[in-house]
Amino acid sequence: MNSLITVDVICQHSADGTVIPLRLRMKDEDGQYQTYTIKKYRDLSHRGTCSLPDHVYVTNNTFVFECKITAFGKQQTIRLYYRPEDSLWRMTC
Repeated sequence: MNSLITVDVICQHSADGTVIPLRLRMKDEDGQYQTYTIKKYRDLSHRGTCSLPDHVYVTNNTFVFECKITAFGKQQTIRLYYRPEDSLWRMTC
C-alpha cells in the first residue's frame, strides 16, 4: 500500500472552476526541497466515492490528478490529491 505524502503544489485556478497542477515541491531524504514540473496530467476528479488502485479512498469532493514528472532522470507517474476542506495536497507514487 502506498502512503500519502504532503506536498506543496503550484496550480492554476480557472474562472470555470478548473484546477490545473503545474509544479510540486517536496522534501527529499536529506530534508532539502526538490521541485518537479508536471509535464502531463489527467484529471480523475469527481467520479464519486471510491477507493483508487493505490488504495486511497476519495469522495466526489476530492480533486485527483494522475501526473507525469521527471525525477532522477526518469519519467514517473504520480497521483495528486487535493481536498478543499483541509487545503492540503497529498501525493502517492
